[in-house]
Amino acid sequence: MILKIDKLKKKDEKKAIQFAVKGMHFDWYLDRKWLLNLYGRYFWYLETSRATQMFAAYADDVFVGVILAEIKGELKLNRSFCRNIYVQFIDWVQRIFFKESVGIYDEINRKMLEQYLKTNNPDGEIIFLAVDKDCGIKGIGSMLLAELERIENGKKIFLFTDNACTYQFYEHRGFDRFGEEDIVLDIDNKKVPLTCLLYSKILGKK
Repeated sequence: MILKIDKLKKKDEKKAIQFAVKGMHFDWYLDRKWLLNLYGRYFWYLETSRATQMFAAYADDVFVGVILAEIKGELKLNRSFCRNIYVQFIDWVQRIFFKESVGIYDEINRKMLEQYLKTNNPDGEIIFLAVDKDCGIKGIGSMLLAELERIENGKKIFLFTDNACTYQFYEHRGFDRFGEEDIVLDIDNKKVPLTCLLYSKILGKK
């Protein structure tokens, strides 16, 4: 089996959205399939609109992983008026139905970032990294991260994650944990405790 890095093919966007749903554990908060699909698409459109770097991993032409990053001074890869309208609509839906829970996660991340920026001047952010956990292939995430490090070598980047995700992946690859905050989300009548995390690294540094 040949594993290679390439541009994400348009036909694989739906699978990338499912990576987001599973990898971010949206099904912990939402048990309706149509809501999961709506929010997964919202998340993907929102993050790809920010991305300046996007790499996909393919195993014998089968899509198995993706990484998105936003680096200062680089051009955005994917700007779309229609997708922007979709993101604004879902933002409105969240404010109507999820009220006080909307923004808690983002607000905590904003506060951690404020503290981080007091002593750091990062060049960018890893927005999203996800792999197909069902494909049975190891090393996909490491390969995607290595490609970003090769291209953006020496740049300081940060990322947000939480304990619902595989945050240990970053700790095993030289990322330093800068911030940590506990929150409780109340979404769709479910209370979900989370620990929000901020990590940082100079790319290429062991």
